[in-house]
Amino acid sequence: MIGKFFHMPNHRRFSIPYRYYDPEKEEMQEREDRIKKEMGIHEKKEFDPNYRANIRGQFRRAMGQSSKTSSDARRNYNTRLITFVIVLSIAVYLFFKF
Repeated sequence: MIGKFFHMPNHRRFSIPYRYYDPEKEEMQEREDRIKKEMGIHEKKEFDPNYRANIRGQFRRAMGQSSKTSSDARRNYNTRLITFVIVLSIAVYLFFKF
């Protein structure tokens, strides 16, 4: 216990191990790039900076009938609310009757 009282901890070293590093794949990619450069083959990557994907509502459309629509959710909410009001009114009636 006394030994721990005067103990000064060392600093911790920050180290992130590489998880998905494949040196063979990287070396092969470098060779392919070098060979394509020597042969004069240029790969043209098409990128349009003005492209904007409209993804609003895509998940619901893809799910089809299995996803609830807003009217179904509203109906469930209204049913729950009416049930709650009925149960609450019965509880208040029974509480003040006796």
